[in-house]
Amino acid sequence: MKNKRNIILTGFMGTGKTTVGKRVAQSLKYEFVDTDAQIMSQNHCTISEIFENQGEAAFRKMESDLARDLAHRQGLVISTGGKMMLDKANKDVLEKSGMVFCLVADPVEIMARVSRDSGVERPLLKQANGMETLMRLLSERKKGYGQYLQVDTTSKSPDEVAQALMAMFYKLL
Repeated sequence: MKNKRNIILTGFMGTGKTTVGKRVAQSLKYEFVDTDAQIMSQNHCTISEIFENQGEAAFRKMESDLARDLAHRQGLVISTGGKMMLDKANKDVLEKSGMVFCLVADPVEIMARVSRDSGVERPLLKQANGMETLMRLLSERKKGYGQYLQVDTTSKSPDEVAQALMAMFYKLL
């Protein structure tokens, strides 16, 4: 492809953005970028530490700065943080560089995946009322996520989801 349009992945935590994104990037010979990992690397601390020490507004500014930077590049698969693409400015800038897909999954499966994921902090869902919190957040974000092409990851392997996503991507080019 001469013009390597970016693929931007959004969706709730535990829907497979990073896992699927890495597979898609490898298949397309694109570079994979996880925005949360990029922000942590640039700041030499975790997202939780950024929230604690600098506040959410500082983190959201970091996301916006990164979105503008990534939008000037081609050939990327970008896995965004759960709220990044719900911000209109981020949405507008990244949509110009590629296609946005929202990965979705059944809430019970999301909770199971997040519970198994030992390498990532998920403080909101570690609470005693984790499922209640998950359902509330999904409800709050439903409209925002609903504006993007949906790719259901429920009961599918990462390879199956990656293949389905790439088929949608090529069909829309």
